[in-house]
Amino acid sequence: MTTRGSGERSTPSTASTASTAGVVTPAPVPLVNIANALTVVRLVLVPVFLVVLFVDDGQSTPWRWAAFAVFAVASLTDTFDGDLARRWGLVTDFGKIADPIADKALTGAALVGLSMLGELAWWVTITIAARELGVTLLRFWVLRHGVIPASRGGKIKTVLQTLALGLAIMPLPPVVTPAVAVLMVAAVVVTVVTGVDYLIRALRLRARARTA
Repeated sequence: MTTRGSGERSTPSTASTASTAGVVTPAPVPLVNIANALTVVRLVLVPVFLVVLFVDDGQSTPWRWAAFAVFAVASLTDTFDGDLARRWGLVTDFGKIADPIADKALTGAALVGLSMLGELAWWVTITIAARELGVTLLRFWVLRHGVIPASRGGKIKTVLQTLALGLAIMPLPPVVTPAVAVLMVAAVVVTVVTGVDYLIRALRLRARARTA
C-alpha cells in the first residue's frame, strides 16, 4: 500500500541529451522499466492474494501465512518501485496512474477479503475504501494542473494501514486481537483526516491553476 507514501511518484530530474541545434532536451523515459514492472507485479499479486486468503475459508493456518507472505511481497514492491523511479529517473505517465491503482487494489482486496471472512467490520472497509477511491478520483481531477506531493500524514496512513492489515491477515492468537483492533481504528482515523487534507490541497491547486 502508497505511495511513494500515498501512491505518487515525485518527478526527478532525468538524463538529458543535446540536439543538433544545441538545445538540451530531456531523454524519454522508457515505458518498460523496473519501476513499472514492480507496479505490474503488485497488480498481478492482488488476485493471487485473494485466492490464497480464501483457501479453506481462511481457516488454514499455513495458507493464512502464505496469504500474509503474498501481501507482504506486494507491499514491498510499492516501496521499491517508488525508490527506483525517483533515483533512476524512471517516472512515466503510466506509473503515475498505475501505481496508485495498484496500491488501492491491494488495500481494497485485503479489506474486502477480511470483511467477507467476518474478521473485519464492514464499516472499516467501507470508510477506508471510500476515502481511497475519493483521493484517486481527485488525483485524476487535478492531474493536468500538477501532482500533489505526499504528506507526512499520508505516509503515516500508509504505514498504519499496512501494519494493521498485515497483522489482521496473520493467524495470530486471540490475545493480540484487541491490539490489532486498536491499530486498525487508528488507521481509519488517520485515513479520514488525511483524506480531508488531500481534498483541501486539491481544491487549492485547482483554484491556483484556474487563476493563473
